Amino acid sequence: MLAALSTLIAAIRTALFTLVFYLGSVPFVIIAAIMAPLSMPLLRKVAHSWGHFHYGCVRWLLGIRVEIDGHFRHGPVLYAIRHESFFEAIELLRLHDRPVPIAKKQLSGVPLWSMVAERYGMIYVDRSGGAKALRAMLKAAKGYTDDGRPLIIFPEGTRMRHGEQRKLQSGFAGLYRMLGLTVVPVAVNSGRLLGPYNRIKYAGVITYKIGEPIPPGLDREEMEARVTEAINALNGEDVADKVS
Repeated sequence: MLAALSTLIAAIRTALFTLVFYLGSVPFVIIAAIMAPLSMPLLRKVAHSWGHFHYGCVRWLLGIRVEIDGHFRHGPVLYAIRHESFFEAIELLRLHDRPVPIAKKQLSGVPLWSMVAERYGMIYVDRSGGAKALRAMLKAAKGYTDDGRPLIIFPEGTRMRHGEQRKLQSGFAGLYRMLGLTVVPVAVNSGRLLGPYNRIKYAGVITYKIGEPIPPGLDREEMEARVTEAINALNGEDVADKVS
């Protein structure tokens, strides 16, 4: 009986979140689209406000809190973050200073939003584009890091079930080698509560665990082993561990 009641409450919260967040996001996208060609500072303010709006919806409508184990760094580093839901993708705007996400090219087809995202600093990667696409990505990434902005990549290449582990995408190693940046690996366990396979979102705690920085210049095998271990550091936790 209690389990059924808990599920019903979670379902109501999920429906309310979906309604409020997606309808509430429309004005942010429209205002950002207007600001995009006019003022980069104002565009950033709108984008960061959207990130805070998203977290407010998650916190007060879904009942989810965030805990951060460690400290995010400022400046031009390469963040390698585990990807379990859209939560951490939107959270980038709240947690980082002018982040530059690296995302698959398929996302560039979203009307209006993709234009705003690219203007803000998102780099789209065409995985089938070969050397030409890689050179374009590296040129864009270098420009942003020269401006002191951090790069964000989800090195597995797609969202994962909580506890699932997958080999890192080959492009990640190339990016590490050619840019010569420190990598900061980050584990996150959002999939326990609101992953892509959860139709109902549950209340609880999402944790970011920030791993030890990985210096540039390591061989690929050592670097990938260290990143893989760090971003999967929270995989052993079950939903029941922190659901409130």
